Amino acid sequence: MADSEPENAPVARTRSISRERMALLFAVMLTTAAGNTAMQSVMPSIGTALEIDDVWISLAYSWSALLWVVCAPLWARRSDRRGRKAMMAVGLIGFASSMILCGFSLWLGLKGFLGGTAALIAFAIARSLYGGFGSAAPPAVQAYVASRTPRAERTQALSLIASSFGLGTVIGPALAPLMVLPFLGLTGPFIIFALIGLATLLALRLRLPNDEPQFPARGHSYDAPYAGASTSEIGQEDGEDEDLAEPSTLRWFEPRLRPWVTVALLGGHAQAMVLGIIGFLILDRLGLRDTPAQGTGPVGLVLMCGAIATLLAQWALIPRLDLGPRAATLSGIAIAASGVAYLSIAQNLHAIALAYAVASLGFGLFRPGSTAGTSLAVNRAEQGQASGITASVSGASFIYAPALGVWLYGHSDWLGFGLIGALCLTVFLYGWGALERDKALTA
Repeated sequence: MADSEPENAPVARTRSISRERMALLFAVMLTTAAGNTAMQSVMPSIGTALEIDDVWISLAYSWSALLWVVCAPLWARRSDRRGRKAMMAVGLIGFASSMILCGFSLWLGLKGFLGGTAALIAFAIARSLYGGFGSAAPPAVQAYVASRTPRAERTQALSLIASSFGLGTVIGPALAPLMVLPFLGLTGPFIIFALIGLATLLALRLRLPNDEPQFPARGHSYDAPYAGASTSEIGQEDGEDEDLAEPSTLRWFEPRLRPWVTVALLGGHAQAMVLGIIGFLILDRLGLRDTPAQGTGPVGLVLMCGAIATLLAQWALIPRLDLGPRAATLSGIAIAASGVAYLSIAQNLHAIALAYAVASLGFGLFRPGSTAGTSLAVNRAEQGQASGITASVSGASFIYAPALGVWLYGHSDWLGFGLIGALCLTVFLYGWGALERDKALTA
């Protein structure tokens, strides 16, 4: 059994995260990312096989995304009291349960035991488990890392964790076609990734130390009874008082967070629209609507190219160029806009894959930049709440944006891609003037 490590013990603030612990945190994010992207790679084909309109497939995620927005901050605050490990476990349980039930619902529809509409409704209900309980894991992982890394290193540390999502989006689409098994059919990836989630949960339980807080309030220091001198300075890092500050209740648009939340929300909507459109665009432009089962391979290939580009941004460009939050955010959204422009006119698989890779490279810079900016805008005692806001903003992007993008794309390619481009341009212009300079932010 793992040893116990108090979350707010003074020594915990100065101890670096070991490779084993970082690997466990990486695995938590990797598993959920791979499972979700494997699901996304087969859902356009499943929707076509069930004879469900594209926009309804996209809307099936909306209830889950709304629950994510509501629940992520609640889980983040709970992680301050119960510890990060416990919330990661809750998230993995929610992920595995959701994947099993989603796969079973769609299997019943594909086998004819349920109608297409009934199967999709059952899928949306089962998916809500991920929004309600799966949202506990990402804020806990982010807060665990942010609370254990100094300010100057936080962008790269959070970028490494974010890259687990990028690696997951490579693995998921790559494995999804191999998981389309004779009996399970297109729902095979759901069941297999649920089992992988349970295996990750077991490793987390056994190997990550418990970090349940032992003090009644986080961020306080305590003097020994009748002590002759204060011990309030124990555990300060580099003379900073932020570790010991009483955490205030954070709101999305309070002055410290407003610029970062605004760019994350607008840029997140642009990315969510691209993700919503890409699978259906591939089926349309490659002429695979009549043979949806054959679309799994090309969709998976394109998503893999995008994921590899995301990893390039997060594993190579950010560390090599030493990009700060503002630089990563603004350069990322500019590159993403160019990729989206090319994607709007791409007609063959090679061009679509290249365009999506360029857009993903940009979003791969943008996401860690805005996440790190949000983290650095607050003190260490507020990292749990900041991570909850980051996860909540990310979920808000998927409430209606994918369905809106698919609906506009269904009417006209230019409407869908025009709105995405406008959002990217707005993020760049607003961020140029509103985001704090990197030198000041990381000082």
